[in-house]
Formats: sequence, C-alpha cells, structure tokens
Amino acid sequence: CSYNEWDHLEEVIVGRAEGATVPQPFAAAVKAIIFEEHWNFFSKYAGRSFPLDHLHKASAELEEICAVLRREGVTVRRPDPVDFSVKYTTPDFTSTGQLAMPRDLLLVIGDEIMECPMSWRSRFFEYRAYRSLLKEYFNGGAKWTAAPKPQMSDELYDEEYVKYSPEERHKLALQGGFVTTEFEPCFDAADFIRAGKDIFVQRSQVTNNMGIEWMRRHLGDKYNLHVLSFGDTNPMHMDSTFNIIGPGIVLSNPDRPCHQIGMFKKAGWTIVHPPKSTMPADHPVWFSSTWLSMNVLMLDSNRVVVEKDEKPTIEMFKKLGIKTIPVSLRFANSLGGGFHCWTSDVRRRGKLESYL
Repeated sequence: CSYNEWDHLEEVIVGRAEGATVPQPFAAAVKAIIFEEHWNFFSKYAGRSFPLDHLHKASAELEEICAVLRREGVTVRRPDPVDFSVKYTTPDFTSTGQLAMPRDLLLVIGDEIMECPMSWRSRFFEYRAYRSLLKEYFNGGAKWTAAPKPQMSDELYDEEYVKYSPEERHKLALQGGFVTTEFEPCFDAADFIRAGKDIFVQRSQVTNNMGIEWMRRHLGDKYNLHVLSFGDTNPMHMDSTFNIIGPGIVLSNPDRPCHQIGMFKKAGWTIVHPPKSTMPADHPVWFSSTWLSMNVLMLDSNRVVVEKDEKPTIEMFKKLGIKTIPVSLRFANSLGGGFHCWTSDVRRRGKLESYL
C-alpha cells in the first residue's frame, strides 16, 4: 500500500543490474530517446552484456543501496535474477531483453500493484523477474493487475521518426509527434507521479494517449488523473523532470519547465528548481541525462537518498530542512536510472489524502 512518493517508506523493491543486456535489435523506440553520440555503442553491443566492469560496479552500488535502506529500517526486496540476453520471438517481433528496473514496470496505487504495458520490445518479458514477489503480495491481500499486454507490432511505432534530424524532431515534439503511435495502449509506470488522490502523468515517447485514457478509466472516480506537459523535446519518464518530494513541494526541472505549473502555485505548493548535475561530462549515461541528479528516493518527508557526489543537490535539500543520505549510484545511472528509477516503493505508512 502506497499513496504518494514521500510517506514513511516501509518496504521497497530494488532492481538488479546483473544480466543487463544491450537491446537487440537497436529498435526505433529505443533509438528515439538515445543521444546520437551513443548510437555506435548500441550498435556495437547489441544483444550482448553491457561492459562487464561497468556492470559489476553498478551491481555493487545497488547492493550498497540495499544495505543503506536496511539500516534505515526499510524492508528490501529484490527481483529474481534473469538472463536478459536470451532472444525471444512473438508473432510480431524478435528481441533480446534488457534489465530489471522496477520503477518502469510496477505502479503501486493504494493497495493495487500493476504491471504496466511498456512499449519497448526489449522489456516485453521483464515482468518475469517480479512474478515471485507479485504472487507473494497477491497472497498477502494486494490487488494485482496487469494492464493489456501490447502486441508491439510495427503499427505501434513511427519508424520514420528516428530518420529525422534532431532539429526536425524538436519541431515534431512541439506538434505532439512521438515515436509511439496510438495503435494500442502503452505506458511506463515512471511517467506517473503520485500525490494521494491526484496522480500526474505525461504523454511521452513510451506513454501514449490511449494508455493514459486506459488508466483514467481504470482508476475511476477515486483518483484525479492530471496530464502534464513540459518544455522537453524528448520526454520519457517524469521523475527527472517533475519529482514530488513532500506534501505541497515539488522539484521542477528548470530546463524542462512544466506548462501547468500555475495549478500548483494556485494550490500554494513550493516549487523548487534543483541545481544542475555535477556528473563529469565524460561519464556515459547511455539511456538518460545528467538530470538523474534530481531522481531521488524519499524515505519520508524529512529524509532523502541522494547521489553522494551531487554536492549542490545535497545543499539544496539541507536548505529545505531535509536530511540527506548520500550513496553512490554513478555506474547504475549509466543503465538509465537514479534512485527513484531503481526502486519501487510497495509499502509506505500513510493514508489517502488530497494535496491540491
């Protein structure tokens, strides 16, 4: 049971870097969000493990996160190890897997845990890593939902999208153009941010309008689903753009301003613009951006897990009166996630409330 991103954390799933594989083929849906400077890397390693030395360091960082969370009194759960290099074929496509990063697949709203219909073919079978846990949660009383599994046929993707130049894609984004079409519902859990009765979502490269509408009907009248948009020409996952860290307080990316920020100001919320990352320019971030610095995990409204080398971000939290728990995550960052991404908070102590 978890209603928001900041109530007292009691139980969390922490993902695994072991077995992480560079997707094969380098499909349009993946290529759309990768900086072109990394395209050669994806072509070179397609279907193979990420560089093993890097992967071992990422795994060690995740183990350290688990140890830190346990010391803070949090129950830590892990997905089952999976060999993501295994190639699989459906009637519509062939692909290898990718990795087990729980924030993208699992969405917890109240006492319901949902498997989300992600749009990347390389993540089609990622749910298998969590099935042991999901069955346990179900047997313990949780509602277990699986949204409609997408076919991921060619109709779900605009294959022409990645042939455009970055400038042309920028124009497309301003007109609502994305690599995913409206062929069927798809969405990643990381495109949703929870604040009690109000849940926020963005249309992105991996979450389409049909997926948002499916979620709206599924939630019914108990929750208010708000669609946000940002000054982001390549949106994917909201938690490095708009991260709610407490009742009425949000980290808003200054490079990707929220077009609906007036809604929050009117409600009296505190809008905090986090500082830029201090990540070295030569550190590889294959799946994301340096704004993972604001991708933090709240243990409660007074404690936060943050990258130990992000000194300006640590100072920002101190000024907000929030205790920082510094941990290294640089190598796990390269695989596409910060602290919020690599975790799924399945149990927080709190009740359903309204904050708007």
